[in-house]
Amino acid sequence: MAQNCRPVAESSFIKFKEQDFSSLRDHCLSRRQLFEDETFPATASSIGHKLLQEKNLSQVEWKRPHDLSVGPPHFILEGVSRFDIQQGKAGDCWFLAALGSLTQNPQCLEKIMKHQSFSHQYAGIFRFQFWQDGRLVEVVVDDRLPVVDNACLFVHPRQGNQEFWPCLLEKAYAKLRGSYSHLHHGYLSDALEDLMGGLVTNINLQSSPSELVRAVKMAARAGSLMTCATPKGPTGHAPVMENGLVAEHAYTVTGAEQIQYRGRQEGLIRLWNPWGKTEWKGRWSDGSQEWQEIHNQWKSQLHEDKEDGEFWMSCQDFQENFTCLYVCNQFPIILHEGFMSHERWSPKILKNQVTLGNTAGGPQRDTHYLFSVQEDMGGSNVIVSLTVRPQSLKAEDDHFPPHFQVFKVDSQFQEFRERLPPNFFSQFRNAVQGVDCETKCNLTKIFHLNPGTYVVVPSTHREETEFLLRIFLKVPDGDRKVGSDFNLKALKGSLPEDASPEVVFHRYTQQGLDVDATRLQSLLNQELLSGPAGDTFSLDECRSIVALMDLKVNGWLDLEEFARLWQRLIHYQRVFQKLQQSSGFLLSSDLRKAIENTDFLTGVSISGKLLHLMTLRYSDSSGSISFPSLVCFLMRLETMAKTFRNLSKDRTGLYLTEMEWLNLVMYN
Repeated sequence: MAQNCRPVAESSFIKFKEQDFSSLRDHCLSRRQLFEDETFPATASSIGHKLLQEKNLSQVEWKRPHDLSVGPPHFILEGVSRFDIQQGKAGDCWFLAALGSLTQNPQCLEKIMKHQSFSHQYAGIFRFQFWQDGRLVEVVVDDRLPVVDNACLFVHPRQGNQEFWPCLLEKAYAKLRGSYSHLHHGYLSDALEDLMGGLVTNINLQSSPSELVRAVKMAARAGSLMTCATPKGPTGHAPVMENGLVAEHAYTVTGAEQIQYRGRQEGLIRLWNPWGKTEWKGRWSDGSQEWQEIHNQWKSQLHEDKEDGEFWMSCQDFQENFTCLYVCNQFPIILHEGFMSHERWSPKILKNQVTLGNTAGGPQRDTHYLFSVQEDMGGSNVIVSLTVRPQSLKAEDDHFPPHFQVFKVDSQFQEFRERLPPNFFSQFRNAVQGVDCETKCNLTKIFHLNPGTYVVVPSTHREETEFLLRIFLKVPDGDRKVGSDFNLKALKGSLPEDASPEVVFHRYTQQGLDVDATRLQSLLNQELLSGPAGDTFSLDECRSIVALMDLKVNGWLDLEEFARLWQRLIHYQRVFQKLQQSSGFLLSSDLRKAIENTDFLTGVSISGKLLHLMTLRYSDSSGSISFPSLVCFLMRLETMAKTFRNLSKDRTGLYLTEMEWLNLVMYN
């Protein structure tokens, strides 16, 4: 029922089958025995009779890694990599492709893996955490693995690499799903959700190659998981086709680049096959002629001729040979209208214990959820995602996936805030249409809704189903008062003691990511400003700052670039505090003093006319200049002065082509 829903606590986790890892391990250690999991025994039932029969498996044994390794086994050896994963007899490429993508996001992977080993407090027991219903579920397993002829039946270590984290993680996921047979065919989006707990969206493969490359690169920087799949083959099973691709098979998307080739831009997508060796044989494949025709810089940076399952292909070939491209992120990334990297979303996450099924096909009165769309939320502004627990579904539910409808609430019902009366549902209504992304366990719809009140009505084929409902509302770019990040306004007296560039940088980024304008906006307003007075750094100002400090010209600031920015911000802060008035603003008449007191502008002078123009540009109607405005002015003046000196041969003038001039003034 609607009144029973509650926000999901992501910080907690539940113990699968009520098994406590610490107590079980300590019990085994005290008795000097190795753990044997009675809830997922080393028997045929844990593999599943269907998989045993289909693969004609016999003489299956169960052995621990110590009995399989030539040398001592390792949980992780020299870091985690997608190349550690080698698919076995189960058709679980859908899970392994998602896992391969997760290896590129160490922070998320660490949540699942924990710190474990075959030496410290080893007792034959391991644990892994997966996302279910918006919460982490901890699954405990023993390390007995199914083998045939002393080789792992399912995921196995690379040749010569006794690293067993993929084998044990796969076993834990099989236990969560019920058996290894339950991993034999599945849905990419379900694996992505279980590994990250985020929202899965389907990228439109009809986008232009440049948009597709940009989308993949930005999603990768955001730490998103990305997977894709090929269509069925002509025979209905998964053969290797002449072009090297496997029909009806899942791949990991590991990167993208836009390069110069034969005088034009060529978009490339990089993929990895969980099989380990079978690769694409077409254009831009390993050893193809295309690599011989490009600049050595690109070739040395991108090309590796290895039989490791990873390869490049052109965007056009990718679009022609793949049917879907899924992206999973903690917050929505919308790509079907072009990539929007600066959007912010306000999530509403609800979990319902039991909902009445909808076998009649109409909207349900008992289970519904209201939300409002405000002004200035253009574009795709609402995302609704309904996820049903796999354990709640049965085989016959394949033809009846989770479903919901969204309806506009009429003006006569606007007074109702939590629950609509029965007569709302007695009238015929057309559901609002959106862009769908559907799997067996999840339905996500992307909407472009006008301002007003709306209601979400979930339904499933079965009468009782546990589900997770997530509603994401887009926060307008110009809204500076949404969230705590944007309520900090007056310049702080001093920076905190731990405000080194490295500390601040990693406080606002995940491992391996850089700072974009949105993160920079949050960072600057949080670290530099406080109190009720003054002004904040707007998103447009932060975009300008990123462009000015972006030496690599990729739209982001890495740690080195951010350290240069942070050094200047500290200095600008001292200048501002020295010259500011009691109101917390700088008078425009003191702008020349600010230039003279800025070390980075030594030797730079401007005319009275230009100074007047700058006061018009950076001050308000009362002639006051805020700290964010001063930062943008001083930074732009330094950058433009250095640019002139670098481009001018005689320090008195310079010559630029029209394109050079446009590149300079339009970005910097």
